[in-house]
Amino acid sequence: MRISGINIPDNKRLPYGLRAIYGIGHARAARILSNAKVDVNKRGKELTPDEENAIRKEIERFKIEGELKREISGNIKRLKDIKNYRGVRHTRGLPVRGQRTKTNSRTRRGNVRKTMGTGRRAVEKK
Repeated sequence: MRISGINIPDNKRLPYGLRAIYGIGHARAARILSNAKVDVNKRGKELTPDEENAIRKEIERFKIEGELKREISGNIKRLKDIKNYRGVRHTRGLPVRGQRTKTNSRTRRGNVRKTMGTGRRAVEKK
């Protein structure tokens, strides 16, 4: 099954297969299936064309994939343009939501190790 350019896995149960679409998580997948009146235990390959169309119709009600990504990037760009605190954090590549940075932001900072003995170097053999 293919929805908005994304292949839904045939061998996974539908609540998990629908999560392959950006913007659909656990709760939204369950809500889509209940509104479309499709059994949650079905797999992608077991769907009838009517059920596929019902699922498509329900998914079209939400912003997903490219449209959602554009909206999110536009929101971040707006924060950067007005130069508020969250926008500055995005610009500098630091944690945005109040996490501590003294020890725990290694992935956002580029895995910098400043203290002696913490570098990843191979040990010399004598």
